[in-house]
Amino acid sequence: MVVASGGGDRHPGWYVNLMAHPDLASIEMHGRVAVPVTPHRLDGADREQAWQRITAAQPRYEKYQRKADEEYPVVRLSSRP
Repeated sequence: MVVASGGGDRHPGWYVNLMAHPDLASIEMHGRVAVPVTPHRLDGADREQAWQRITAAQPRYEKYQRKADEEYPVVRLSSRP
C-alpha cells in the first residue's frame, strides 16, 4: 500500500499519473526486476483498516493528515499475473 501525501492542497504528481495510467503501473523493490501492479484506491472500511496499519507503523502520516485539507488517498498495489 502507498499513501498519496503531497504536503499541499494537491495530490502528488506520481499519484495523478498512477491513477491516470493504471495499466502501466509497476513497482521495483530492492533492485529487483519491476513487477506489474494494479492500483486500487481504498475507500470506507478498507481505507480505515489500512490507515490504522499505516499510521501504527509510521505515526507521522497521522500528523501530516491532520494538517491537510483533504483525506490522503491510500492505494493498494496488487501484482498482476
